[in-house]
Amino acid sequence: MRTRIRLLLADVDGTLVTQDKALTPRAVEAVHRLHDAGIVFALTSGRPPRGMAMLVEPLRLQGPIAAFNGGEVVNPDMSVIQEREIPGDLVPQVIAMLGSSGLDVWVYRGTDWLVRDPGAPHVDREASTVQFQPTVVESYDGIEDGVAKIVGVSDDHDLVASVASAAHDRFGDHVSAARSQPYYLDVTHPEANKGHVVAFLAEWYGIAEAEIATIGDQPNDVLMFARSGLSIAMGQSDRDVQRAARRVTASNEEEGFAIAVERFILGAGGAPGA
Repeated sequence: MRTRIRLLLADVDGTLVTQDKALTPRAVEAVHRLHDAGIVFALTSGRPPRGMAMLVEPLRLQGPIAAFNGGEVVNPDMSVIQEREIPGDLVPQVIAMLGSSGLDVWVYRGTDWLVRDPGAPHVDREASTVQFQPTVVESYDGIEDGVAKIVGVSDDHDLVASVASAAHDRFGDHVSAARSQPYYLDVTHPEANKGHVVAFLAEWYGIAEAEIATIGDQPNDVLMFARSGLSIAMGQSDRDVQRAARRVTASNEEEGFAIAVERFILGAGGAPGA
């Protein structure tokens, strides 16, 4: 028998929103239809909690929101449910490795987003996306405790991919390292990944992982695909991401999120394989 989907977990950038970081009316309506059908809607993203607050009201979010790829889980009022920080002794090592590899480095600590160069690539765009400005520091010396995420940034996408692989080789299971965009490498606590978000939500709501659907577009979404009953890749995602999913929808510029909800969740009663 097919399993009914009771929760949809969605990535944000590249999935729920357009390339211009906009929620379309059709996407908002799709989420409201999920609510009406009694299907829980949840978000997970590499964004900090403050960078997801603007989604709460239009989407009528009521449950946990997983920021930093699950490194910090918050309520809709931004109060903290769970935090997972990078081990302090590894923070300087990760920063040094990313920097020496040619990536610009950002650090998220508490509610602060720390950068060394406010004019570096993607800083302005990220500030527009999360709707707050970074704190500029001269160096990251002495910063060890309380770090939720370290990001390596470069427009050399092949370099970002190779550094992600090198981080896995060097740090093993002591951190999670995955690309959240072709130009971002996110390093978090080893259990701060989207696969663990699926497990957290299954326990929180008292449902089976097989009753959860997931939708995303980047390599860091593959871990949540593997733990959910129905996985959906966005149309613009690369071939490896699409291969990891059970279904592929249109791109985020072509209402792919709303189409997926309408076709694969609501249109078939939420049944995997429909």
